[in-house]
Amino acid sequence: MNKKQFKAYRVYENSDGTFTGKIEIRNENELPAGDLLIQVHYSSLNYKDALSAYGNKGVTRSYPHTPGIDSSGVVVSSSVSEYKPGDAVIVTSYDLGMNTDGGFGEYIRVPASWAIPLPEGLSLRDSMILGTAGLTAAQGTDQLIRNGITPGSGPVLVTGAHGSVGSLAVTLLAKLGYQVWAGVSETGQNEELLRQLGASEIVDREMTHDLSHKPLLRAQWAGAIDVIGGNTLSTIIRACKSDGVIVVVGNIESPDLSVNVFPFILRSVRLIGVATQDTPMEYRKRLWEKLGGEWHLNLPDELISEITMDEIGHYLSIQINKKSHGRIILKHETNQ
Repeated sequence: MNKKQFKAYRVYENSDGTFTGKIEIRNENELPAGDLLIQVHYSSLNYKDALSAYGNKGVTRSYPHTPGIDSSGVVVSSSVSEYKPGDAVIVTSYDLGMNTDGGFGEYIRVPASWAIPLPEGLSLRDSMILGTAGLTAAQGTDQLIRNGITPGSGPVLVTGAHGSVGSLAVTLLAKLGYQVWAGVSETGQNEELLRQLGASEIVDREMTHDLSHKPLLRAQWAGAIDVIGGNTLSTIIRACKSDGVIVVVGNIESPDLSVNVFPFILRSVRLIGVATQDTPMEYRKRLWEKLGGEWHLNLPDELISEITMDEIGHYLSIQINKKSHGRIILKHETNQ
């Protein structure tokens, strides 16, 4: 049988320690071992992809490498009974795009345990508009609900609201009836779009970046989904209402956290972490089914940038400089 040739965006480590990305032709037999060979129709760009492309060895250990932690496509061949050629599937996180060649190639080969059938209510394109960011927003929202934060509890703050996870979290929470406060780094940043997504208040950095180091701040929100970390997360915790819940899903500002115990022992604030990469498969499937059903999001075109492989390098530079907003999805030529 003839082996398939396909295009992939490959990142190389140069002798001077810099990293360069380029499009090249690869052969199917260069892909890693796995149960499923999948023709990728769509991928998406995430901050972790930018880290991989710029040589972060905590994400990708060895190069050359094909990033892309998200992918959706159609099974070409399968060595397991659970999937057959023609099945539409989603593969996100696990080791995809980290140390296993990812969705920036037109084909991937992965273990069957990483794939889920495309849920009813979602197209392959829809699933990548969501991607890992949508799964993270869904898991963060689910954790708020599980821990008793209802629309009647009070405002819920979403930081980094203009970014991938943040914008989807704002949209989902608003759809479920929550009063959403959208946290942004600059006044006026995408304010009109955020209100279109359902934000009732726009919160600038002055409110979420307290430098007084007071043990407690004036209580303002019943819960939060935070993608920023660092002092922003410290501020959010100290300004949370009694019995509030903070879900932390990222650390764009810093992985370090300086906060005392008073919010936890005087206001019973709970801090919950979300690790989407290793979300158990059954829980992952339930969240995707919700996103295809009762949690289905109708996102405005302004939130979505659809690009080709030729544009990956440009958009990765935007990602690494933390200047992106909304969702960036990659459409492969194989799906033209």
